[in-house]
Amino acid sequence: MPGNKYNGNSNVPSSRISRLLELRQLKRTSRANNEFSDNNSPEPGGGHDFSHVEKYLADAVAGSPTQRLLVVANRLPVSAVRRGEDSWSLEISAGGLVSALLGVKEFEARWIGWAGVNVPDEVGQNALTKALAEKRCIPVFLDEEIVHQYYNGYCNNILWPLFHYLGLPQEDRLATTRSFQSQFAAYKKANQMFADVVNQHYEEGDVVWCHDYHLMFLPECLKKHNSNMKVGWFLHTPFPSSEIHRTLPSRSELLRAVLAADLVGFHTYDYARHFVSACTRILGLEGTPEGVEDDQGRLTRVAAFPIGIDSDRFIRALEVPQVQEHIKELMERFAGRKVMLGVDRLDMIKGIPQKILAFEKFLEENPYWRDRVVLLQIAVPTRTDVPEYQKLTSQVHEIVGRINGRFGTLSRVPIHHLDRSLDFHALCALYAVTDVALVTSLRDGMNLVSYEFVACQDEKKGVLILSEFAGAAQSLGAGALLVNPWNITEVAAAIGKALNMSDEEREKRHQINFLHVTEHTAQEWAEFFVSELNDTVVEAQLRITQIRPVLPVDCAVNNFLNCSNRLLILGFNAALTEAIDTPGRRGGDQVKDMNFKLHPELNGPLSVLCNDPKSTIVILSGSRRIDLDNNFGDYDMWLAAEHGMFLRHTRRGDWMTTMPEHLNLDWIPSVYHVFEYFKERTPRSTIELRDTSLVWNYKYADFEFGRLQARDMLQHLWTGPISNASVEVVQGSRSVEVRPVGVTKGSAIDRILGEIVHSKPLKSPIDYVLCIGHFLEKDEDVYTFFEPELPSDNGNHPRTKAFDTSKFPERPPPKPPANRGGSKASHGKTQRSTPNSEKMTNHSNGGVSRKQSSEKTSWNVLDLKKDDYFSCAVGRTRTSARYTIGSSDDVISFLTRLAEASLSVS
Repeated sequence: MPGNKYNGNSNVPSSRISRLLELRQLKRTSRANNEFSDNNSPEPGGGHDFSHVEKYLADAVAGSPTQRLLVVANRLPVSAVRRGEDSWSLEISAGGLVSALLGVKEFEARWIGWAGVNVPDEVGQNALTKALAEKRCIPVFLDEEIVHQYYNGYCNNILWPLFHYLGLPQEDRLATTRSFQSQFAAYKKANQMFADVVNQHYEEGDVVWCHDYHLMFLPECLKKHNSNMKVGWFLHTPFPSSEIHRTLPSRSELLRAVLAADLVGFHTYDYARHFVSACTRILGLEGTPEGVEDDQGRLTRVAAFPIGIDSDRFIRALEVPQVQEHIKELMERFAGRKVMLGVDRLDMIKGIPQKILAFEKFLEENPYWRDRVVLLQIAVPTRTDVPEYQKLTSQVHEIVGRINGRFGTLSRVPIHHLDRSLDFHALCALYAVTDVALVTSLRDGMNLVSYEFVACQDEKKGVLILSEFAGAAQSLGAGALLVNPWNITEVAAAIGKALNMSDEEREKRHQINFLHVTEHTAQEWAEFFVSELNDTVVEAQLRITQIRPVLPVDCAVNNFLNCSNRLLILGFNAALTEAIDTPGRRGGDQVKDMNFKLHPELNGPLSVLCNDPKSTIVILSGSRRIDLDNNFGDYDMWLAAEHGMFLRHTRRGDWMTTMPEHLNLDWIPSVYHVFEYFKERTPRSTIELRDTSLVWNYKYADFEFGRLQARDMLQHLWTGPISNASVEVVQGSRSVEVRPVGVTKGSAIDRILGEIVHSKPLKSPIDYVLCIGHFLEKDEDVYTFFEPELPSDNGNHPRTKAFDTSKFPERPPPKPPANRGGSKASHGKTQRSTPNSEKMTNHSNGGVSRKQSSEKTSWNVLDLKKDDYFSCAVGRTRTSARYTIGSSDDVISFLTRLAEASLSVS
């Protein structure tokens, strides 16, 4: 099957918007060419008009479709009834998703889902599969136990109430469907069963569109099977705020599973914002204007796609004789009275009791309208076997009976309540005669009843009263009267305003909403989502070119063995430390994470590498000297603390400083006071006080609050304590560091190399360099330090770096600098360093200036081939380093390989 228009095409427009606009124009042109044939087609029906659904599902797509679309939902748009061992009859099912996708004609759609019936025998499954194939449907067979635990349990008992702000069930309700754990296990199993069917029927170039909260694990299951599959996921319910979602025990697993999709869609921006916020606060990932970026730099796009209806279907239905007859009957039946209409599922979130109580209050306060208005409430029964729904039904009946008994007469009652659904033609007629539609959902993903009402009102220009908690409020709010359904007084006042509204205002409000409903149709919605999904994949492919490849471990180990003088530059924090496993805990294990400790599995490998005479190990870190001493003091290696401002060899003396002679650190106390102020204002934030810099870290605080506090801090710093100081501010993902200008790990490498050459006679130039760490972007110049010395072409000729060894003569042991943090090497001194402390000063060649030796020799320190340099960033995919590596665990595995190789040679 053909895929995206841009697949295999190098002439891709530069921006995502340009690509989408081009695709949109092409599709509109294509539709315009087919407009004549569409207008001469028979009335399509839809909604409750099942004949059109049958035609839609059975007909082959006219012409050559541009793409095949696999629509995966919990239920197929048909229900199956068994008539014999190998005989089935199929009945069309009503539903919002079915109605929305009826107008989509430009994709060769295949539906995958559960048929709503248990089929344990193979004969029955084969017969049903064959019958459904004629409707372009593919069944997923779920047994009764899975359905009970997955659908009735986890979906309807856990996720649906939570997503509608009803909270998690209590233990007594959980007991009715066993335990939460068994429900969650069944949920994952069912999602994998859906994935197995999708994988079986998937063809290259297909788009897989997963729908709703029933299938939150499906994107992850599909991507594990085929990472190149185009997968979108759309939620038809609200997505709750992060504070609601984080009460769910499986919160992290569900979020990560959804993030496996290429595109995640919601009805409104609010829901999308809540999802991004949940990923940020619960998973600790980075939220961007485009979506959510994971630890490896992969972006999942998150966007709002307000659903629509096939408005032409409703408009044309009003011209059908059967509908015209219904309209005439209704107008005669309710002559002389204004008609108010409510069409809802009999559900807790639809606000039916609140609506009826508001109508009662209106009648109480407006006696004039008591025999001049009627409320028609259509309440479609749902989940009639659930006690809570049975209780709701009784409550509604009681309120309706009380109001009719209070305000009704022998010939008229103010409320007509029906506990059943209407067919499509009857519903269209009812919409057409309605003066005021009342939608009072307490929480609703979208609510397409409001769209259907507007589509049928082009003649009467009725008024829509719409709950601000329905997703449709963000689309139809301009023309509707928005209300808080919990405020009975406000709803009653809106009823009065709607009934007394002038014709001019009614027409203006209607025209605004009618234009939106007719332009933002179901076809536009589906096309827009699939176009965005296609382009998201294109964008991801473009981003891949910016992502560094994974470290080639085998090559690095082999080259390590073949070289005679190796330099290993290793970062410390997040590279050699223990990984903190905190699934689902916001902020992580702060006590454990703040205690910088070398991973215990590295003791052996580091000892082997340090004892290898052909290898020189340098730990280059922003950490304090005492932290490096405590972790590496027993190894034979070089330690460079505070980004290389302090340096020592563990076997050859105390710490020496590489700070410039006249470095001014007088700004530290004032900056510390600012940090301390923001630490008090930001719970769980910390301050790290170093000798030459200060770090404020909000990794463990609420991310969004911490980011706002960091912004305020920066504004205060630049206008106050550091406005005239020779310092710079380095921002991490969750930290703010103030350090002297020009202090980076890359700038320290030259000085470190000079000291290594001075203290250890090199028998041959350095011919292998490994530089690996988890550094801030500011410090990634350490990766590029060796790059300019390498050939720019693809050749493998070595490039050298010269040092004049006469600049590094024998010297007396340096005096240790004063140490505010204390260290083993400085015997726990805590006094602060002063300008009189002995310092090494920078020399023009990057070495260290001392009194000249009588011996004058010059030779090359570096003799490095391109293939023998390995710079590697830990946990970052977009980096200045050549390669990436996943985590500290992967670093440990790699260093263990190097140690084993070193032992095998020795």
